[in-house]
Formats: sequence, C-alpha cells, structure tokens
Amino acid sequence: MCRNITTLRGLAPPATSTEIEAAARQYVRKVSGVQKTSAATEAAFEQAVALVADATADLLATLPPRRTPPRTEPPLRRRAAASTTR
Repeated sequence: MCRNITTLRGLAPPATSTEIEAAARQYVRKVSGVQKTSAATEAAFEQAVALVADATADLLATLPPRRTPPRTEPPLRRRAAASTTR
C-alpha cells in the first residue's frame, strides 16, 4: 500500500522522532485520503499521526536489530545530505 514510506528499522544512526513522524504522517495521509487538513479534519488527522508515530517508535524499539541496513535512507536524510554537498 505505502510503497514510498522508507524503512526506518536498521538505520545508522537510528531513526529520529522527526523521521518517525514524517513516516506516520505519510501513512495517515494515505489511509485517510486527506492530503491537506481542514478545520473539520485537522484534530483527527493530528491525533492519528501522533498515535501512529508512538506505535512506530515502540515497534522500532522492540524489534531486534537488522542484519543488513535498509537500501534507501529516509527523505529527510537525503535532503539534508543534498543540502550539505551544495
């Protein structure tokens, strides 16, 4: 379903709370169909993002380490790396 959400488990250094929230936000956008929140959807959307981010952080903390790192880095890391090389 969400093929564009980057794998966060096994990153070095570990995924940050910002990266976890970005993945949660992308997931909630996908499943809700809400791309831009309105006054009617914002509270529910933000609550869902917080719940998914918390569950994701708990999951990553509980899973055993990966044997191999993920093939790609999260978009936030790619953007940061690109901005430092310019």
